[in-house]
Amino acid sequence: MNPTKRLLSSLRLANSLYSTQLTRAHQVITTHSHPFHHTKLFFSSNPQQTLDLILSQNWSNNLEQQLLNSRPNFSHESVIYVLKKLSKDPQKASNFFNFVVGQSGFEPSSQIYSLMLRVYANKDSIKQFWVMVHRMKEQGLFVDDQAYLLIVRDFKKLNMVSEVSVFTKFVKSMGNDNVVDDVVKEVVGVVVESDNSGWGSGVEERLKRMDFGFRLSDNFVLRVLKGLRTYPLKALGFFKWVSEKFEFEHDAVTYNAILRVLGREESIEQFWNVFGEMKRDGYEMDLDTYLKITRLFQKRKMLEDAVELYERMMDSPYTPSGQDCGVLLRTIAGSSSPNLDLVFRVVKKFESKGNSLSKNVYDGIHRSLTSVGQFEEAEKIVLAMKDAGYAPDNITYSQLIFGLCKARKLEEAANVIDVMEQNACIPDVKTWTILIQGHCSANEVDKAVVFLANMIEEGCEADADLLDVLINAFLGQKKTISAYELLTEMVKSGGVKPWQATYKNLIQNLLSENKFDESLELLRLMKKHDYPPFSEAFIGYVSKYGSVDNALEFLKTSSFKQSPAVSAYQNMFQSLLDEGRELEAKDLLFKSPPHVRKHKSISSIFGSVQ
Repeated sequence: MNPTKRLLSSLRLANSLYSTQLTRAHQVITTHSHPFHHTKLFFSSNPQQTLDLILSQNWSNNLEQQLLNSRPNFSHESVIYVLKKLSKDPQKASNFFNFVVGQSGFEPSSQIYSLMLRVYANKDSIKQFWVMVHRMKEQGLFVDDQAYLLIVRDFKKLNMVSEVSVFTKFVKSMGNDNVVDDVVKEVVGVVVESDNSGWGSGVEERLKRMDFGFRLSDNFVLRVLKGLRTYPLKALGFFKWVSEKFEFEHDAVTYNAILRVLGREESIEQFWNVFGEMKRDGYEMDLDTYLKITRLFQKRKMLEDAVELYERMMDSPYTPSGQDCGVLLRTIAGSSSPNLDLVFRVVKKFESKGNSLSKNVYDGIHRSLTSVGQFEEAEKIVLAMKDAGYAPDNITYSQLIFGLCKARKLEEAANVIDVMEQNACIPDVKTWTILIQGHCSANEVDKAVVFLANMIEEGCEADADLLDVLINAFLGQKKTISAYELLTEMVKSGGVKPWQATYKNLIQNLLSENKFDESLELLRLMKKHDYPPFSEAFIGYVSKYGSVDNALEFLKTSSFKQSPAVSAYQNMFQSLLDEGRELEAKDLLFKSPPHVRKHKSISSIFGSVQ
């Protein structure tokens, strides 16, 4: 027996785990033969085999001939699968796309075009990007919302500002100049305006009176579903209605589109019903749809559904990667009370496909066990990990420290640092941060500071995250001056650049205790770190409690120029007057530079007072 399987079998939860299989009741939906029939295209061989062939050699006419000889009639799901797997090789992704469209007669959906736009969204292939955008617009297609956001992000990172502006205009204009889009808007309007939360006869009556005037297509259905994406039950009503009214047979493209709409708490039952219907009709969830939905499930803590979806995808031809498995395990382990049944279901399914456990997977199991206090079982996982050739590292030890601190076994957590050093694993700043944060959470701030000193003695430099942990701990104990002294020392002697939020938090606490001079010193440090001045807190404090000299000192300190801007004076004057401190406002005006006193905006403020 595989050592890891043998180990898992010895865990207390293993027996129940391996026998646990979540089943769901799916409604049986009768399907009919429709005139709007989509020809089912499929791989003649396993899609992974085709992908391996593409990865095994440079793109050439010979490779294209090999692909043609294997007669792979590409389906929507298979093209998505290959493109996602080629995402780190843009040139091959481009070659593959051009091949399937040019040689195989494949008709890409908006989703596939959107994936290719992401491939082309860089300076080297910007010409291909715009060619594809124009092609999509001519065909009445649209850019996927998530793809749009990611492309804009990539353009901004590359400082391609003009491309962001032009692309945004294109996306907004796509489909706005054709009759199909007018009908899409009318259909969406009718469905959204209906009183019924789902689908009612009144909606169908209004839709029956509409003149569509064109043959229904996948693209039309996708556009309507996109318009109804925030109304999942109404979207499902439309999805069923076009099938019954127009005898439109849904295919992989439209099935995946409705699943992306239904993948949320309020429509999860319908999601699984449609998932089953799709499978019975011979279609699969594509990899891009899976990644979007599993991210949503994990974000919304729908972990039971995330695990079931993972299991089903692992049984399909389009299996998620080992990295996807690791991400799911980390999400489960990161919950407040990790469900070990879910952890081992994921591991069991991963292993059942002939995969060896990677370091990421071991980490996911280990983190779950330490988080729920099962330290003996966690140690067994570490031993199995060693047997598999993976040495414990900072991630492994950090997870153990986190679990021990969570269980309030602080002394044992501190001893882990010694164990690491004995095993030639030098603790990094993240490991120290977890140990220090664990002690701060247990209100052992003094010990946390000792660990900070130990860390620095060991030659490990603090960072903004660690400093923020300690500052918050001091503030939680009402030790505001201690927090101030620590921050200034770490900045001046330790070279740390605190987060802007750390500065703001500490300044607000200092001002609440009338520590104006200390707050002003932090404002000076913020300027040195090129943060914008935190004016709101100072103006609020000075206008209520401060002197005119305080106001002048703040204005001078907050300015990046030799003389503060007129607008800064204007805000201070207005705040003083709002607080009823007219004498102080006039005194400040008297002490202001001539160009400020004579400025129109300043004169108007004091003119209104008189």
